Amino acid sequence: MRKQRLLRSISQRIPLKLHLARLATMLERVIDKLTPDRVYGDAEIDPYFGHADPHHLILRGRVLSRRPSKATEAALSDDPSKWTNFKAMMALFRTREIPAAKVSCQGYETQSDEEGYFELALPREDNQIGWVKYTVSFGDEDNDAELLALSPSPQAEFGIISDIDDTLIKTDAWSLRRNLWNSLTGNVKSRHVFPDAVDLVQKMHNDVNPVFYVSSSPWNLHSFLTEIFDLAGLVRGPKFLRDLGISEEKFITGNQGQHKSKAIDEILAANPDLQFTLLGDTGQHDAHVYHDTILRHPGRIKQVILRAPKPKLTRKNQIWVDKIIETGTPIYVGETYAALLH
Repeated sequence: MRKQRLLRSISQRIPLKLHLARLATMLERVIDKLTPDRVYGDAEIDPYFGHADPHHLILRGRVLSRRPSKATEAALSDDPSKWTNFKAMMALFRTREIPAAKVSCQGYETQSDEEGYFELALPREDNQIGWVKYTVSFGDEDNDAELLALSPSPQAEFGIISDIDDTLIKTDAWSLRRNLWNSLTGNVKSRHVFPDAVDLVQKMHNDVNPVFYVSSSPWNLHSFLTEIFDLAGLVRGPKFLRDLGISEEKFITGNQGQHKSKAIDEILAANPDLQFTLLGDTGQHDAHVYHDTILRHPGRIKQVILRAPKPKLTRKNQIWVDKIIETGTPIYVGETYAALLH
């Protein structure tokens, strides 16, 4: 009985989209055990954009192997079906994680964890500004991969931390039915990136101010999101996504707000000399998360910008917007970013 209550409690705290992703991954593992001869590719690194702290450049990625699939290529055609797109999305989760794989670069090394994730910290040098490229070696064989890490310019005036869903990309996260439909049946060409979001992020970036993205989307979607961003012309920046947490140690993960708060804390700690603009929306919990961030980090938040997917704020959102105003932090709330682009 206690176990059932615990599972119900966990279920209430985890978005259904993550439930579906976890279910797809767990089913894949069960099938793998029943049919161990299923063919996966050689070990590879799923590359994530790294970031910097005052003394290190931190490379990030995941060591895994993939099942061959034609679904992803088909989804990039000019007129793919919804079913083709769905299969392509599921293919992103058809991987086999490789734990305890050695990852090394310039004499420094680390190992992938039980889910294949790794971080490798390298000394940061003064002349390393912008995107820095490294070649890392991994696995038992002589495998190489290129990883990128962002080293912010000392000329940066402030940083930008942005949510993704309904802040930059239309997903209708406030509506479960619409969110699932958009997430599972779209592709990189069909996903709608708000043009004013592209313009606003570019304006704030100003070719020098670093941009970071925080989302509750799983790490499996890193490359998918990167393709969407590049196609739309969004400024590149390190992404802080969410581990599905399906192992015994990681299954009970924090809720969406806790994940975003932790990621924001990490970004602020890594860039102690910068104030930050927080970009989000009113469809979920951003106002609450950003208010609490302001209290935890006095003087570090330059302003808050919230897109309102609905004309009228819910009572709960209005409460947190009012609380942000009470802190004295400048805040903008609007259905578009047009007023900020003039």
